[in-house]
Amino acid sequence: MVCLSGGADSVALLDVLLRSGYQCIVAHCNFHLRGEESMRDEEFVRSIIPVLEGKVHNSVAKLYVRSFDTQAYALEHKMSVELAARELRYQWFAELAQSEQCQAIAVAHHMNDQAETVLMHIRRGCGLKGLCGMRPISPNPVSGDIPVIRPFLCTTHDYICHYLKDIRHIPWVEDSTNTDTRFKRNAVRAELSLWSKAEIEHVAQLAERIQEVCVSTD
Repeated sequence: MVCLSGGADSVALLDVLLRSGYQCIVAHCNFHLRGEESMRDEEFVRSIIPVLEGKVHNSVAKLYVRSFDTQAYALEHKMSVELAARELRYQWFAELAQSEQCQAIAVAHHMNDQAETVLMHIRRGCGLKGLCGMRPISPNPVSGDIPVIRPFLCTTHDYICHYLKDIRHIPWVEDSTNTDTRFKRNAVRAELSLWSKAEIEHVAQLAERIQEVCVSTD
């Protein structure tokens, strides 16, 4: 199962998996948090599926779309909207992956996301587990037995955009809230945009090395 937001990373992930011969169930969450832009994303996802299928011979991607009242869920459970969206997302992914008998839930986290995660953990004060960042394969953080996989942890967001634009000639959409630095992760992302590719790679590679240490001591 592939989680498709419409952004460059998730579009590239679906394209790569289809080109690799995988049969893909595609899941899109509409959290209704960005007004017309949320609907734009849903419409784009619906339209990009046949484009990708047309570029990969004999590929079929079955799409599921689900809408959430994320604000109401956050209020009911007394949590942030960001945490509510994460919980709703992974709960549904677990249910859908189980019903469709999927082997894994593929998400498009990449090297930049890994660096962001590690830096956020450091800011909060963390031990070795926090420095591990995101693992290539991990349990669903909410529920279910089907693992979450992250095939793009070894590549950068810039390369993913290059792959779509210059190699595959496939469009994507941008989430305008990604530049809103009122959100902590976006503030860290803005800082990382000033870093070189090598510096981002160093942080991601640190996470990999710490993961090896944590596995050896478990």
